Amino acid sequence: MDILKVFIGSPCGLNLRNILWHGFASPQDIPPKYCSAMMLFTAGLGQLLKSYLHQENVTLAHRPFVTLTNLEDVIVFPGVTDEVLSALENVMMKSAFLLKAMLPYWETAVSKFKVHRFADCTMLLLSQLEAGLRRVFAAVNKCPDRLLTAESTILYTTFDEILAKHLNDGSINQLPHFLGEPAMEFLWDFLNYQEGPRIRDRLSHGEINLREFPREAASQLLTFSLVLLLRFTAEDTLTELKEEATIQLLISLAESYRSRCHPAFQLQKQVLNCEKSLRMWPVLPVPEEPGQEAARLEGNSEAFACNSLISKILCEFCHHIPGSTCAVNGLDGLPPEKWPQLLQELCSTRIPTLFCPRLVLEVLVVLRGISAQCQRVSDQVVASLQLRHRQWVEHRLRSRQRQNYLRMLSSVRLLSPVLYLILLLLALELVSVHTVHGKSAQDRQQYLRFLKLILQYTENLVAYTNQEKNKWNEAITLTHAVLLRIWTFSEKKQMLMQLAKKSTNQVDTS
Repeated sequence: MDILKVFIGSPCGLNLRNILWHGFASPQDIPPKYCSAMMLFTAGLGQLLKSYLHQENVTLAHRPFVTLTNLEDVIVFPGVTDEVLSALENVMMKSAFLLKAMLPYWETAVSKFKVHRFADCTMLLLSQLEAGLRRVFAAVNKCPDRLLTAESTILYTTFDEILAKHLNDGSINQLPHFLGEPAMEFLWDFLNYQEGPRIRDRLSHGEINLREFPREAASQLLTFSLVLLLRFTAEDTLTELKEEATIQLLISLAESYRSRCHPAFQLQKQVLNCEKSLRMWPVLPVPEEPGQEAARLEGNSEAFACNSLISKILCEFCHHIPGSTCAVNGLDGLPPEKWPQLLQELCSTRIPTLFCPRLVLEVLVVLRGISAQCQRVSDQVVASLQLRHRQWVEHRLRSRQRQNYLRMLSSVRLLSPVLYLILLLLALELVSVHTVHGKSAQDRQQYLRFLKLILQYTENLVAYTNQEKNKWNEAITLTHAVLLRIWTFSEKKQMLMQLAKKSTNQVDTS
C-alpha cells in the first residue's frame, strides 16, 4: 500500500494518476521506469488477489460495465473522415492552444483513432483538452499562478474549476464568456451533466469496457478538438484549410450547438415523445359499434363540464403561445393536425441552460415528472386498447369486461385532449421557465404546489388506467377536479407563461 501511495496518491507522493489524467505532465516528464513499475505493481496485485480468492474459496463478482447515457443525443458532427484527421494533424502543428511539449499526446491520439483504439484516443484528448483549457483559463482570468499548479499544498486547477461559473474567490470565471455558450454546453454535455455520457468520470473510474468504447464518442470529441484548435490559430494561418466546405460545416455545427443533456432539453424530448404516443390513440382499431356507451359519456354532465373546462383553459393558453393568433374551435379545441406542429415548434425554443439556477432546476424536476407520468398513461392506454380489441375480435371478453372496454373507449376520447392540454402547459411553462425568478418566495411555493398537484393527478391517472384496475369512471372524476384547479390557478395569472413579459421565440400556429 505504501508503494501505491507513493506512485499513485496522495498528493504528497508522485501522484502519477492525477498529474497525468489532468494533463499536467508532458511525455518527457514521466520516466519510462515509472511505467514499468506500475505494470509490475498491477500484475502483482492480480496475483495477490488470485491467491486470496483461492484461499478463501470465493468468486469475485465484477460490476457490469456501464453504457454511455444519451450518447445519441450529443452526436452532432458527422463521422470523422481521413480529411478531418489530416486537417487535425495539420492544425495541431500551428495552434497556440497546445504546448509543443504536449504535441506527442495529440499525435498519439490521432494514431489511436486510426487503429480503432477509441478509448485510448478519448483519454488522451480529454487530458490535453484540460491542459489547453487550463492555459486559456489562466490567461482570461489573469491568474498565471494557476497555470501549472500541481503542488501537494495547493488545489489543482482541473475541469471542475475551469468549467465552473465562479472562481474559488467568488469572482466570475471569464472562460465561459471567452469560449461562448455553444462550446461550454458541449463540454458540460459530454463531461458533467448527470444525464450525459460523462465520459471523463466513466473512463477515469474504469466503468467502461475499453474494447467496446463507441467510435461515435471519440469522433465527436476529436471533431470538437479540431474546431477548438482552429480558434487558436492566427488569422493568416491555414487560410485555405479554414475555407474548405467540410471545415466550414464543422465550425457551423459547433457554433450552433445547444445542450442536449440538460434537464430542459430532456423535458422537450419527453414532451415530443409523449405527443407521438398520443398520436397513436385515434388510429388504433376499435369495435364497430361502441356507440351506446360513447353516447352515454357524451351525455354525462361531468364529461360535458370537462370538455367545457378544456376549451376555456386551451383558449387561455393559446394567448401565451409566442407570436400566436391561435384560435380554439369551441369544444373541438385545436385541430388534431395542429398539435404536432405546435408542440414541435415550442420544444424547438432555445432555453438558456448554462449554469441554470437552482430555482429553475426545481421547476424542471416537477415538469419532467409530470411528463414522465403522461407517457406512462399513454403507453398503458395504447397497450390496453390493443389487447382489449384483440380479445373483443376473438370473443374472449366476458360481459363485464366488454362493458369495461366500452367505458375505456369512451373515456380515452376525453383523456386524449386532457393529456394534450398538459403537454401544452409543460411546453409553455418551459419556454418561460426563467421567469420563476420574478416570483416572490411565497408565490414560488404556491406555484410549485400547483405543479405538484398536476403531478399527483398524473400519478393517480397511471394507477386508474392500469390494466389491472381499469377505473375509467374514477379517472373522469379525477380529471374534472384537476381541470377545475388548473382553471382556478390560471385565473390568478401566476403561471410562468402569464408572467413572461416578452417572448424570445416566434411560433406560428396560424
